[in-house]
Amino acid sequence: MSAGDLNAMAARTATTQTSEIRIAHSPDSDDAFMFYALATGKLRVPGIKFTHVLSDIETLNQAAQEEKYDVTAVSVYAYPFLADKYILLDCGASFGEGYGPIVVSSRAMKKSELKGCKVAIPGTRTTSYLVLKLFEAGVETVTMPFDKILDAVSAKEVEAGLLIHEGQLLYAAAGLHRVVDLGLWWQEQTGLPLPLGANAIRRSLSTDVARQVARAIRESVGYALDHREEALNYALQFARDMDPALADKFVGMYVNRWTLNFGEEGRKAVDELISRAKAAGLMPASARVEFLREDASSDS
Repeated sequence: MSAGDLNAMAARTATTQTSEIRIAHSPDSDDAFMFYALATGKLRVPGIKFTHVLSDIETLNQAAQEEKYDVTAVSVYAYPFLADKYILLDCGASFGEGYGPIVVSSRAMKKSELKGCKVAIPGTRTTSYLVLKLFEAGVETVTMPFDKILDAVSAKEVEAGLLIHEGQLLYAAAGLHRVVDLGLWWQEQTGLPLPLGANAIRRSLSTDVARQVARAIRESVGYALDHREEALNYALQFARDMDPALADKFVGMYVNRWTLNFGEEGRKAVDELISRAKAAGLMPASARVEFLREDASSDS
């Protein structure tokens, strides 16, 4: 779909008053890739001005407690704690299919050795933390910014580190050893992809505005996938000096068919993750997940 087609579609929903919608997401290349069309004006929605805010995922999880942003990236683990304030969108998610957050150490280490180890994590409401605790409940964790974990492991400040974002592709070059790929472990345990992050929208927004925003995000993802080279060139500025080939690989890992639409299997994966979190005592039994109904005939 061309930019002209997208704008023609958006014009049909034009309004006479402009509203600002603040969209918060992580400052990494995959999020930049999926929001390329909206951030650069390739896609415009008459009546809505999109303002983009960049912050790490744990900060966004915490900010969502205060409803700081209209639309925000959140960890799937964090969402049930925010369900009274936000509703999930069925697009813009990050799934790992046979791969995901990686636990690394400065020495060769067996998986069984993780029990009792001090592991650096990017936040206690991140999905990576949840899956780590599902894998080995006996780890001792210390929270630090996600982009500091590689250095902390290399300096042996911690025994191991939990890597998200591009760190999953950079640890070997830093001389570190993989202990376990939690996305692969999850797939072996469940046969499902691992739902890591998602987009949520404030319940206080009108249904019409929420649906309009959801359509815009889905079309932005679609535009990036259809215009991969230009979207990737834009995303490279957020790749933290990563080699373009590695950045391309990373974007391909986390902007995929699940990003356009969770689908039945994606929603099943979310349900399985929440069920296991409840069973492990890592989430209240009353926790729930709700998706925005984008039209009157869609499933909730």
